[in-house]
Amino acid sequence: MNKQRRDTYVKQSKIDGYRARSAYKLKEIDEKFKVFKGGMQVIDLGAAPGSWSQYVSKVVKNGKLVSIDIKDIELIDGVTQIKGDFTDISTQNAIKNHLKKKVDAVISDMAVNTTGIKNIDSIQTGELCKEAMNFSKDVISIDGYFISKIFMGGTFNEIVAEGKKIFKEVKVFKPKSSRKDSKESFIVCRKLR
Repeated sequence: MNKQRRDTYVKQSKIDGYRARSAYKLKEIDEKFKVFKGGMQVIDLGAAPGSWSQYVSKVVKNGKLVSIDIKDIELIDGVTQIKGDFTDISTQNAIKNHLKKKVDAVISDMAVNTTGIKNIDSIQTGELCKEAMNFSKDVISIDGYFISKIFMGGTFNEIVAEGKKIFKEVKVFKPKSSRKDSKESFIVCRKLR
């Protein structure tokens, strides 16, 4: 609790109206890689509580954003929300049914509920990342982005290698707003092969 109270990003998120500090991770990714612009279509996987969707809805004017999570998400203006387990084919089909054309970005802050056993958490979250990456192949445009949380550990090298098979550009980035003791980084992929 004390760490949370002292966290400058937690304080800033309250000032800026974001639901979680994770908005700043996506903001840093956007500032470094120049991802988002007006008119884009974006899919946000594992969106709850909605701070990534809040950020995208602010920076992508006249775009289309579909947010998916297994949990309820408080409504965000201009965002289509789908409640469901992303790993279910029926949920993936529901997402595809909302799309009129290929999307410009698939973003994922998905992680499993952590066990505290870092290697197991890393592997399970890695599996979610791989599934999201495979899904993105079908729905993103040729120049589209895939951005996902990734943990250092078990499946890290495998995920990066898989990314390089699917995309021409693959980078790994750890935002300053990620906690120092966190094993999380983000994989930023662009341009389908």
